Amino acid sequence: MGDDAAVFRLREDLALVQTVDFFTPIVDDPFMFGQIAARNSLSDVYAPGGVPITALHIVGFPTKTRPVDILGEILRGGAEKVNEAGAALVGGHTVDDEEPKYGLAVTGTIHPDRFVRQNGARPGDLLLLTKPLGTGLVSTALKAGAVRDSDLEQAMTWMTLLNRDASQLMVSIGVHAATDVTGYGLLGHLVELCRASGVGARIDMARVPLLAGALDYARAGYSPAGTWTNWAAVETIVRPMDVSHDVRALLADPQTSGGLLIAMSPGKADDFVRGAGPRLTAAVIGEIVTAEPGSVEIRES
Repeated sequence: MGDDAAVFRLREDLALVQTVDFFTPIVDDPFMFGQIAARNSLSDVYAPGGVPITALHIVGFPTKTRPVDILGEILRGGAEKVNEAGAALVGGHTVDDEEPKYGLAVTGTIHPDRFVRQNGARPGDLLLLTKPLGTGLVSTALKAGAVRDSDLEQAMTWMTLLNRDASQLMVSIGVHAATDVTGYGLLGHLVELCRASGVGARIDMARVPLLAGALDYARAGYSPAGTWTNWAAVETIVRPMDVSHDVRALLADPQTSGGLLIAMSPGKADDFVRGAGPRLTAAVIGEIVTAEPGSVEIRES
């Protein structure tokens, strides 16, 4: 069903959640890169409602051409996030590689009856997003030397924020479906969730939270190449067909360490928003509807 992690039942009241993820640097600071990559890896355990317990470093690094101190900072950043998650860093593996790469293999636990899958969304559910969009746009503007310092600082704050609190809240409240928003962008992951659930969705663009500067960078053309690959994968089932360039650039923007996209009943959505507190975005961005499975209607205004 395209769920974010593998879940293996050990006994009636206990299952393992396992995932692996790594990528190349998206920021210049090696410590911050380690934090972001680790948080991104941990998110696939949080998305179904799991609790991380162990993690292993996965590293590719050009030891012959880059100072090893840089690698030390990457690992220090990752270790800090694993520690914040309450998990144990128990080892890892490193290979010599021309381009740095870093991430984690993470094992978590979950009660088999509380596993939140992608295939449970129901017509009438509200869609909530727990982090603003735009990390791909900000990262691309950074590579081009065009990013504003304040926009980058905000983006890094969100990218290093664990999805732990949002995950715990959705499990305690009880929701129908969830996924985390990463490389396929909001639209790609929403289409996956809707297809798995046999439903469609409607998004109110005016309610979608955005990082500071994201719209400016979209209009200036700082979309990563993955945006248009993401859009091409969903454009035939998105309505209306003449969605503006800006909306395409935002909703198909590949996210690094994105938030959770959750489908839940309206009453529980109210509970989630109240329980989110100041550290979380808890934006109701649309609803689940009876429609062609995987189809998405976008309201621009």
